[in-house]
Amino acid sequence: MSTPDSSGLPPRLRPLPLLIFSSRWLQLPLYLGLIVAQMVYVFLFLKELLHLVMYSWEFSEQQIMLVVLGLIDVVMISNLLVMVIVGGYETFVSRLGLKGHPDQPEWLSHVNAGVLKVKLAMAIIGISSIHLLRTFIEASSIGMPDARITETGVLWQTIIHTIFILSAIGIAYVDRMTQQRH
Repeated sequence: MSTPDSSGLPPRLRPLPLLIFSSRWLQLPLYLGLIVAQMVYVFLFLKELLHLVMYSWEFSEQQIMLVVLGLIDVVMISNLLVMVIVGGYETFVSRLGLKGHPDQPEWLSHVNAGVLKVKLAMAIIGISSIHLLRTFIEASSIGMPDARITETGVLWQTIIHTIFILSAIGIAYVDRMTQQRH
């Protein structure tokens, strides 16, 4: 029988666990792709902001509110991307080594897969809330020929938003039960 090395693994088993453990790096291109998606959202934000500034004197208060809600929506999606990129990389790929860094996000010090799921669920609810608010603002146009929204659309969007909320509560409950057992 072979003697374990400093990793605690017998030399004959070392390559397979090393391969399996190293496979986490296959996620790196996925996180880099999300960074590219974040850049696209920055471009979209700047484009919409420019649109708001250029046409603000022509827009009604409702139009301005809808554009601003669109900007908030882009920011919230961008925040979601940051949580997935930073939290996912830290949790599943490799430590970022940010201990003591003044810009380290507070939530990153206690992130794990459960916490990340709850934070993502809450971010999705926030994004859904913005979309639902935009829908309610546009609801006055229901029945008009060029309306982008219907009563059925409002109903389904409300149902889906409610399901998001119930799902987040379920995820948080299961995570809390899991944490109490440990």
